[in-house]
Amino acid sequence: MDDADSTDRSGEHRAYIGSFTSGGGRGVTTATVDPKTGALTPLSVATAEDPSYLALARDTGVLYAVSESERGEVAAFRPTTGGLAPLGAPVRVGGSGPTHVSVAGRRLFTANYTSGSVSSLALAADGRPTGPARVLAHRGSGPDTARQAGPHAHQVLTDPSGRWVCSVDLGTDSVRVCVPDAATGELRVHAETPLRAGTGPRHLAFHPEGEAVYVLHELEPQVTVCRWNGASGRLEPVEEVPVASPGAPGAVRAYPSAVVASPDGRFLWAAVRGADALVTLSLADGPRRPRLTGSADCGGVWPRDLAVDAAGSRLYAANEHSGDVTWFDVDPLTGRPHRAGSLPVPAASCVVLAPGA
Repeated sequence: MDDADSTDRSGEHRAYIGSFTSGGGRGVTTATVDPKTGALTPLSVATAEDPSYLALARDTGVLYAVSESERGEVAAFRPTTGGLAPLGAPVRVGGSGPTHVSVAGRRLFTANYTSGSVSSLALAADGRPTGPARVLAHRGSGPDTARQAGPHAHQVLTDPSGRWVCSVDLGTDSVRVCVPDAATGELRVHAETPLRAGTGPRHLAFHPEGEAVYVLHELEPQVTVCRWNGASGRLEPVEEVPVASPGAPGAVRAYPSAVVASPDGRFLWAAVRGADALVTLSLADGPRRPRLTGSADCGGVWPRDLAVDAAGSRLYAANEHSGDVTWFDVDPLTGRPHRAGSLPVPAASCVVLAPGA
């Protein structure tokens, strides 16, 4: 086996975990995943500055880590038998405080929270990002003067067709649908969908069937359900559904962080900080009619990220303040997660599962 074989070809299931170095984390941890139990076993650590989010290129196996710093960089890593090897030097993204990174074909996209912009970078044949970055600056603000004095792009990703690029902005209470230029990758705003003022949209997830989108808000514990038209590139809000943890003390403010849909389209899960909960919503009534059915302890403190395995049978929560990644077995009938184990990872920021995990 070549030392650069990607994890899905090596026969070994892997997870990659980011951790904030400014908070005591070590960078990017590679862990093996037990296919029977879902248990994580640390394998090695790769150096990266404050990797707030990771993205995996499914075709090449290259892992990208965006550094949430004033400088704003993205690093690429090639999978090896022992873990990860740097693929060139980190590249500037043209924005500050990037909090999200995604890959689509030969382009890399970052959401730059502090500067309120999204960036597009080309990828070389070997997967390494190349500059200069093409940057689209957002404009606008929201009513929460402490958090929404200006734009704060928090997530950027393509729709299932790969034609459209959606950027979620906490500061402007909106989602922008963009079109990348075929030659340069430069993003142009095609449409902007306003959401209720002051709710602070953070992340979104597509239903597997592709016609429903769930926008999770950070400043209010709710999901906005939207109708997605992939032909026209239009996002239409349909209703708001609460994700507040049932029975949580009223004095505890909830800050939702991550939302994922089950691969079979039956459930939706949200991680909620403050309440330190994983909330389950049933989609039995249809993709656009999620129904809150339960809440479980996240297994730690301040769940910043959430990932589901390919079978939809396990969830993984990256708990930043308690410094761990906890995994859960999912009840196949109710979708409720049941804690199964935990791996210490100081200042955990995110978790990404490689194909096959």
